[in-house]
Amino acid sequence: MKDKQEEIAVEQPMKAEEALEKYDSESMIRKYGGPMAKVITLIAIVWAVFQLYYSSIGIMEAIKLRAWTLGFLLVLAFLLFPATKKSAKTRRMPTIWDTVCIILTIASVGYLINMFDTFAREWGGFHRSNWNFVFGGIGILLLFEAARRVVGNTLTIIALVFLLYIFAGPYIPGIFGHGGQTYTRVIDMMFWGTSGIFGIALGVFATFVFLFVLFGAFLKNSGFTDFINDLALTIAGRSAGGPAKVSVIGSGFMGMVSGSAVGNTVTTGAVTIPLMKKTGYKSHFAGAVEAVSSTGGLFAPPIMGAAGFIMAEFIGVPYTTVLLAAIIPALLYYTTVFMAVHFEAKRIGLTGISKENIPKAKLVLKERGHLLIPLIVLVGFLISGTTPVYAAVWALLSTIVASWMRKSTRMGLRDIIKSIEEGCRAAITVGVACAIVGIVVGSVTLTSLGLVVGNNILQLAGNNLFLAGFFTMIISIVMGMGIPATAAYVIVATISAPLLVQLGVPVLAAHMFAFFYAALSNITPPVALASYAAAGIAGSSPNKVSITAVKLGITGFIIPFFFLYNPVLLFDGVSVWHSLQALITATIGVVSLAAALQGWLLTKANVVQRLMLLSTAFLLIEPNLIRDVIGISLLVGVFIWQRSNAGQKVLSGKSQVDSVG
Repeated sequence: MKDKQEEIAVEQPMKAEEALEKYDSESMIRKYGGPMAKVITLIAIVWAVFQLYYSSIGIMEAIKLRAWTLGFLLVLAFLLFPATKKSAKTRRMPTIWDTVCIILTIASVGYLINMFDTFAREWGGFHRSNWNFVFGGIGILLLFEAARRVVGNTLTIIALVFLLYIFAGPYIPGIFGHGGQTYTRVIDMMFWGTSGIFGIALGVFATFVFLFVLFGAFLKNSGFTDFINDLALTIAGRSAGGPAKVSVIGSGFMGMVSGSAVGNTVTTGAVTIPLMKKTGYKSHFAGAVEAVSSTGGLFAPPIMGAAGFIMAEFIGVPYTTVLLAAIIPALLYYTTVFMAVHFEAKRIGLTGISKENIPKAKLVLKERGHLLIPLIVLVGFLISGTTPVYAAVWALLSTIVASWMRKSTRMGLRDIIKSIEEGCRAAITVGVACAIVGIVVGSVTLTSLGLVVGNNILQLAGNNLFLAGFFTMIISIVMGMGIPATAAYVIVATISAPLLVQLGVPVLAAHMFAFFYAALSNITPPVALASYAAAGIAGSSPNKVSITAVKLGITGFIIPFFFLYNPVLLFDGVSVWHSLQALITATIGVVSLAAALQGWLLTKANVVQRLMLLSTAFLLIEPNLIRDVIGISLLVGVFIWQRSNAGQKVLSGKSQVDSVG
């Protein structure tokens, strides 16, 4: 028996590694031996110091900062990400093609940095020089090659289609035809201005996102992941279906920091999925719980991946406004998942983890509770009105200092260097996605495609807000299939969010609507990367895991429509008291929704009771006094009905025992 357990323990990480390699591009990173490994470490350190300095206290023109950032991104992308999947993962030197790409990167980006002042000062005369178009064209091609390696074919092809659309306009009949643009105009827009590659997305990455990705790496290497898992075990481990609840809590916390649904799924899922299966959950359910929990981290404060910062820049509000807006939707999402796994555990008769396998809460907090200090520092600075940049810098420094409070968590020089390397590697994926999506945004701007799509959706929807929201949801989910949620959000925010604003939706609500569905594409079939990664670890059908994940995460698909009509759930334009009232009733609503979906409240729910619970959910999620009264009455009715049935079963059981006696 012991040998069998050891065999399973060895087999499971192998499955996790395979899933990571298949669905997460970061796992394809090449490893170097010899002096080249030290060179890459040095580049990572220089990049981290550069970003820390110029994002916080240094001064540099925006486009030059973004150009330097792109230069670091492309150089490291060509060094670390192989050109093909068949390329060797371990090398001592880069390939000839990688070297050529690196040299051309330095030349094109260096030319931009060196000549931009001349370009800006003497635009007319410099504009006629061919060299800026040559280097601009090379820079764009290099970005496409880096995107192909780092973020995969899907986003790269989407960007290429949008770029070609600029030139193909005169040959396209109907509403999507346009006058077209010249090669020089496209290069000016995409490479020499801030409306293309060096637009808002890359600007936000260079200023904010890189620091938060680096902070996440430091937090991870301080032992925060193990601390959160142990803390989750102490909170929910012994309750019914404990391992699934541990997955929800642990993955939610880690997702807030990591910003990668797939990476988080595989990292935490390698531990939680086998534990859930061992407890008694079916494979597809275990995989779905992990995928849903990890995906929710994308829109859970305080970090929300890169998209939260980009959203703040897009709509021109402080990041704290976006952070506050995400609190209630994220809480409702995780409440649904948590209660769904609880009701499922009750329905199939699962117990929790035995007491001897649960760490003591006091001991966990005593030994590693200090690792919460960086998050407290981060939230404290953000709430006080400090810019996200300074909040990230101080949170990062506090991570190192806090780790020194205990010998077991103390970060030495090697740990710090390792964190820098891991942070820079993780940043490449986000950064390249932000850069390549600039091509899409620039193309939409040059061709007025956003106006065309928006006007036609308006005509198709007949100015009906629900239909317009439905079409936006479909676009968000489809655009998010197989590409990072941040890139999907930027595309949809450019094309569809203005349409919702035109129909009277507040700007914040419109952008949150688009972002939610872009994030949820990670669990939505047919291309649900987080679900597929979880299925690989669980050993279950990817489609079955995806369908179950959609069911568990159903609140995420419903809530955006409610704040489309009433932004009270976003703290937008209403008092805190009204938002808290909405939170209370909506929480009761999502618990009812989870009960209806799993068919269990106090006991097994029949069809009528499930319909009553489902009605309760929809009545309570959007705040309204009359609907709230009706919804709560229905819930109380189900509660009394099930309590009465349970009491009758107990009495029936006693009478049978008495008759036997």
